[in-house]
Amino acid sequence: MKYFVYLAGLLGLVAAIILVTQQNWSAIRGAFDHAGWALLWLLPFHALPLLLDVFGWHALLAPSDPQRRVRMPFLFWVATVREACNRLLPVANVGGEIVGIRLVKWRGLEGAPVAASVIIEVLLTLVSQYIFVALGLLLLIGMAGHIGTLNSVIGAVVATLPLPIGLIWILRHGQLFSRLETFAEKLLGGPSRFTELLDGARLDDEVRKLYGMPARLGVACAWQVAGFVVGSFESWLALQLLGYPISVWDAIAIEATTQAVRHIIFFVPAGLGVQEGGLVLFGNIIGLPADAAIALSLVKRAREVGFGVPALLSWQWAEAHRLHRRWLSRRKPALSDAPDRKLS
Repeated sequence: MKYFVYLAGLLGLVAAIILVTQQNWSAIRGAFDHAGWALLWLLPFHALPLLLDVFGWHALLAPSDPQRRVRMPFLFWVATVREACNRLLPVANVGGEIVGIRLVKWRGLEGAPVAASVIIEVLLTLVSQYIFVALGLLLLIGMAGHIGTLNSVIGAVVATLPLPIGLIWILRHGQLFSRLETFAEKLLGGPSRFTELLDGARLDDEVRKLYGMPARLGVACAWQVAGFVVGSFESWLALQLLGYPISVWDAIAIEATTQAVRHIIFFVPAGLGVQEGGLVLFGNIIGLPADAAIALSLVKRAREVGFGVPALLSWQWAEAHRLHRRWLSRRKPALSDAPDRKLS
């Protein structure tokens, strides 16, 4: 699986390079000159849609945290690390969730409730994404006057519908993690550190508890849909600054359809090549030149790096600081038990 992800990333990088190098670089450079340093406003702006997602995650996590040990600022930081891992590291869009569970557990919460909140949040993200994609496709069809090139995208989106539907049913009525734990024990020849951490029966129970809170599920889903819609304003603002103004509806349409392609081809790390191709294809439908679409993609990539790298560095600093504190706590008893050399 690891090598497949690396190969997909390499092929995506080649596709992105081909798309970028075939464009008119004088036009792209002119667009960046037109925008100037104002493009840096995209960095703080990205905090808004991410914050809306955090509100949704907090709604799912709150029942298992009655003492409110996990505050919104900390959860927002964890969300930035999760996103940075999924966007910038070759983890096939799942490694960030594992890191997020680990970081939230630092606040003293048990692993099963935290993992359940992340699992349900990811599932609701799929549902929210389908809602957002459906909105974008409807807007594009309305603006283009015909389905045309959208046929294949609509077909692919419909073809992937059984996945979230099946996951919803299995998580609600099945014993997915208990069976996974049993399978792991057979594969590893008995109980292991992995199966102890998984705790399948407890995790299944925690997931079903969240399923029994439809109001919280609805609130979390609504926050996520709002996050997707607000996030599309990043494209609107970037193109305004680059000198290619589009309407708000165009921005929602192009963001939603590009998200659809990235969702379908999720195994490509950071959506390399996928994002660029989607922006060129769907940008053409709304009359956006290919040069402008590539410029927009480069701006998005720069924002991902500018927002994500500090998050990754802060995570590594936090890990190192935690290890240092643990080392000191272990050393202090040893020092206190040592004989006093001055008295010897």
